[in-house]
Amino acid sequence: MESTTLTSRFGKIINGNVATPMLVVALLAMVILPLPAFMLDMLFSFNIALSLTIVLASVYVTKPLQFAAFPTILLLATLLRLALNVASTRIVLLEGHTGTGAAGQVIEAFGEFVIGGNYAVGLVVFAILVIINFIVVTKGATRIAEVSARFTLDSMPGKQMAIDADLNAGLIDQDEARRRREEIMQESDFYGSMDGASKFIRGDAIAGILILFINIIAGFIIGVLQHGLSFSEAAHNYTMLTIGDGLVAQIPALLLAAAAGLLVTRSTKDQDIGEQIVSQLFKEPKTLALTSGIIGGMGLIPGMPNLPFLLLASVGGSAAWLMSQRQKAATLAAAAPSPQEVSREQRELSWDDLSPVDPIGLEVGYRLIPLVDKNQGGQLMNRIKGIRKKISQEMGFLIPPVHIRDNLDLPPTAYQVTLFGVTFGEAEVYPDRMLAINPGQVFAQLDGISVKDPAFGLDAVWIEPSQREHAQAQGYTVVDVDTVVATHLSKILQNHAHDLLGREEVQHLLDNLGKVAPKLVEGLVPDTVPLGTVQKVLQNLLQENIPIRDIRTISEAIAEQAVRNPDPDAITTATRMALSHSIVQHINGTQSDLPIITLDPELEQILLRTLQASGEGGASLEPGLAENMHRNLQDAAQRQEMAGESAILVVQAGLRGWISRFIRHAIPGLHVLSYNEIPDDKQIRIVANVGR
Repeated sequence: MESTTLTSRFGKIINGNVATPMLVVALLAMVILPLPAFMLDMLFSFNIALSLTIVLASVYVTKPLQFAAFPTILLLATLLRLALNVASTRIVLLEGHTGTGAAGQVIEAFGEFVIGGNYAVGLVVFAILVIINFIVVTKGATRIAEVSARFTLDSMPGKQMAIDADLNAGLIDQDEARRRREEIMQESDFYGSMDGASKFIRGDAIAGILILFINIIAGFIIGVLQHGLSFSEAAHNYTMLTIGDGLVAQIPALLLAAAAGLLVTRSTKDQDIGEQIVSQLFKEPKTLALTSGIIGGMGLIPGMPNLPFLLLASVGGSAAWLMSQRQKAATLAAAAPSPQEVSREQRELSWDDLSPVDPIGLEVGYRLIPLVDKNQGGQLMNRIKGIRKKISQEMGFLIPPVHIRDNLDLPPTAYQVTLFGVTFGEAEVYPDRMLAINPGQVFAQLDGISVKDPAFGLDAVWIEPSQREHAQAQGYTVVDVDTVVATHLSKILQNHAHDLLGREEVQHLLDNLGKVAPKLVEGLVPDTVPLGTVQKVLQNLLQENIPIRDIRTISEAIAEQAVRNPDPDAITTATRMALSHSIVQHINGTQSDLPIITLDPELEQILLRTLQASGEGGASLEPGLAENMHRNLQDAAQRQEMAGESAILVVQAGLRGWISRFIRHAIPGLHVLSYNEIPDDKQIRIVANVGR
């Protein structure tokens, strides 16, 4: 028990706030205090092991943010290497006259074994390592980190807009939106830190060159003047020790520079580097087969190294053939009919073979199948579940499941949304591209396929994924194909929620209400009104985007009005009055004042006389009057939208239903209320008056 407690406490000390200060103190001690040769060997070995660990960790992460501590680790590793340089320089200059083993076995091994004891070769190897590290790897990693930091910062507004769009469409919840915003901030901080941390690697490479020349010159002077060594002996000892020390330091430095380059060049795909290379480089057997053919042709040329080329060509050709056979087998397996389909064809046709029409259907072309196939990494199914949950909670009833199927009659990249077998929306998308949507205030042009956003009809461009950062920096909202389809489906379900409310759904609502208010439900259906009337009233509310979550208030209003007038429209009007607070809050929030648009009294009288003569059909309304009225209402609604306020038209109760149907599809952002539906605690503010 005591052993476990001590181990736990020791682990907390190592993993807690004590570890980093202890490391800084240890680095300071290495600079100040002389270290024995054995301790140098252990620290140099640890430095190499640490560098290898960092490189492998950079290889196996799937996203750069999974190694967000890399800039700090890079700084600490650089400080450790510089402290070791100071410690090794001290012992080389103090004990170098005794021989090449004065600074430990690690430095001696790199000086004797790695470069064969020839310090001229060692100088060349050291120079090459420094050039590779300083000019190639470090400079490239620094530039990539700098550009990534700049583009990440520029694209933050576009990414924030994309998150808000997903949140408003119901594709994500508040927690997921918060997590994505934090990830954007972390990504910006990470690339900014990488931009600064890369400078440490460049400075370390320059320091390595200076330390080399200082050690050789100072060691030669000390060996000759203080210890009486000959010129050749002093040059040999101190040069070998210095080169060994430089190689021991530069190899970990090169590994860290490579790790920084690997990390900042990572894509955001959820695969490590090895999986990406194998899946993308060897995706097509034709590439490997053509390469093998060229290498084999070179191997047949007289004078060329025939055996290596021919051996490599045979291996590559065999691998290409195996890959081709596997792909053919996978294609045949996918195309082969399942045993259930075979057995269905063999038996007689029955009523069970006639499948009912799906309430909600999503039909996709064959190239869009990976979007809805979980086995191929498709995420559209999860997004559709999120849409159903969000709309069900907002509207107050359970949205039916979405039945997804492939349709070979559609173009390969097209889809269509159906409700009870009727197509209500269709569009064509591009799985290998992203959709950049112009929110209305962006004038920069993008290279791509210009289209209209299928959900809201906004101008949009299908762009290559590599253009995403540039488009977001210009102000476009960039979304993937899953979001395009999911948003379109969400829009259709919201606009046609009333079509999805059947008698089964109404009965479920009443059954749930009966658990908390049994007497209300018992006296409502069928004693007061039939179930069909309740369904019609609820559909009327949903058709004007009024939620039916407060089913108790709705049922009480239906029960009270149905005794006086059983007409569904009259019941709907009474129900709207009972829900007046909820309706106004749904439209205008919790603001105390209500900006409204009114009709000129003369125009209202004309409309009332027309409706009385035509029975609310509006068929005899003068075309010129209807056109002017429509244009004036649309202008007033647009002014309200530009002012950031809700567009609300308030009319007499007898006109409300007809005007609502008149502008429902033409001006979808304009809400129509009657004076009776405005709560007493709301102060109205007339912002426009529409006349003839």
